Amino acid sequence: MIKNSIENLTTFTKPEESPGYLLWHVSLAWRRLIEETLKPLNLTHPQFVVLTTTAWLMRNGESITQIDISKASGLDPNTTSQVLRGLELKNFIKRTRFLNERSKNPELTDLGSKTLAQALPAVEKADAKFFKSLISNEMSSLVTIFHKLTLK
Repeated sequence: MIKNSIENLTTFTKPEESPGYLLWHVSLAWRRLIEETLKPLNLTHPQFVVLTTTAWLMRNGESITQIDISKASGLDPNTTSQVLRGLELKNFIKRTRFLNERSKNPELTDLGSKTLAQALPAVEKADAKFFKSLISNEMSSLVTIFHKLTLK
């Protein structure tokens, strides 16, 4: 009875027709590749995202906050704080308190900058490997689709 009932719950004849199902599997495969790429650099994927976001936001030499990183990375503030704590333990970033004692201002350390200088090209190379089966116009279309889905 259960076997037949799922057919009445979906418009798809098989899971591979569902964009959500496919996106889930694509994201799992991509994430595995990125984690494998970052492991030798002692980084997790969320740590890479936060480290890269921190560097990007600091590019003009301005002081940034954990909330700035949270908003720019799309991670919730608690997760951002935990990831920053892990990066601080690895000496990739340091967090100092300035005007507002409750607010910590993260910045990259020399080790964090050196690690990022290795990690960013490695991740871009992994991305190129992952998406290599797409031709140029397909990649452009995929990026456009991702923008439509995420930048509302």
